[in-house]
Amino acid sequence: MGRASPLLLVLLALGFFLATYNLITMVVHNKAASGKWVMDGLDWFDPITGKPEELNRVQATNVKYHVILTATDAAYSKWQCRIMYYWYKKVRNMDGSDMGGFTRVLHSGSPDDLMAEIPTVVVDSLPDGLDRGYIVLNRPWAFVQWLEKATIDEEYVLMAEPDHIFVNPLPNLAHGDHPAAFPFFYIKPAENEKILRKYYPEEKGPVTNIDPIGNSPVIIKKSILEKIAPTWMNISLTMKDDPETDKAFGWVLEMYAYAVASALHGVRHILHKDFMLQPPWDLEVGRKYIIHYTYGCDYNMKGELTYGKIGEWRFDKRSYLRGPPPRNLSLPPQGVPESVVCLWKYCTYRPFTIPGCLVHHFFVVLLFTSVN
Repeated sequence: MGRASPLLLVLLALGFFLATYNLITMVVHNKAASGKWVMDGLDWFDPITGKPEELNRVQATNVKYHVILTATDAAYSKWQCRIMYYWYKKVRNMDGSDMGGFTRVLHSGSPDDLMAEIPTVVVDSLPDGLDRGYIVLNRPWAFVQWLEKATIDEEYVLMAEPDHIFVNPLPNLAHGDHPAAFPFFYIKPAENEKILRKYYPEEKGPVTNIDPIGNSPVIIKKSILEKIAPTWMNISLTMKDDPETDKAFGWVLEMYAYAVASALHGVRHILHKDFMLQPPWDLEVGRKYIIHYTYGCDYNMKGELTYGKIGEWRFDKRSYLRGPPPRNLSLPPQGVPESVVCLWKYCTYRPFTIPGCLVHHFFVVLLFTSVN
């Protein structure tokens, strides 16, 4: 192997400098033109009937939000919390972010070994047997307890989960008293009207007043959440006690409970489809803000999805109940979507300091090229 000539090295350095300069110039130009760091292509659906000028009157004075993460002391929960908190710290102070502080609400009743690493408030779990094996019922109860003792500077909170990873700086998507939420395709109030009328009576209005959401991710005023949370908890427990509702809603029961509780309090959410992406179904990261890795990602070595069948290459959080994915987890096959490559990088190469997923993908492409 011969040594590269000094002229070649200078030309390469100049090329990288010009590419970086052009990228920064483009971003700054967009900021100056639009007054925001994100592009105008972020589609969002607003179910609120109020006019924009009416919404502007209820703008808050403090747009920062406090990130709230509910968790258990199980190893499976711990490694997800550590990864989530790591990437929160990386994007918190980036341009375009409205992130404030961070609190892990530990609903196991006693401190654990992450107390010194992650800001944590310990609350009680539900009494034995009350959750009937559905551990998610502890989530609304944890929020009720945290809200009773919370002293934070931010006016808003972001309700998040351990399997969330911040991939872009997240602004406050709420609009005054109107929270922001992600629309889930499987939350269908209109198709479940018969069941929902048990909890949302006809005199309250049509079931379409119930937003197709869960409680996470949601950015909401703390003062509004204080009103919703006790109702959310009570409805969750009541739904679980009803066999018909329990059978119909299954593992998303608590999500329906939050949506119903919000509607009972007259709270409508602004629905942002770019709030979050969910590999392997969402293929690109783009301008989305959070990766939610709830689904397993199974592929053959041709890069073809084999969902429903364990792949030759796979990433599934449930494969790591006792600890985090290994840092030397094999590379995804060529042909897998960017979102899965990003997920692999964020979960296995935690020391990386650049959270921009496109940068990560660039290095993965280089690595694939060098290997092949």
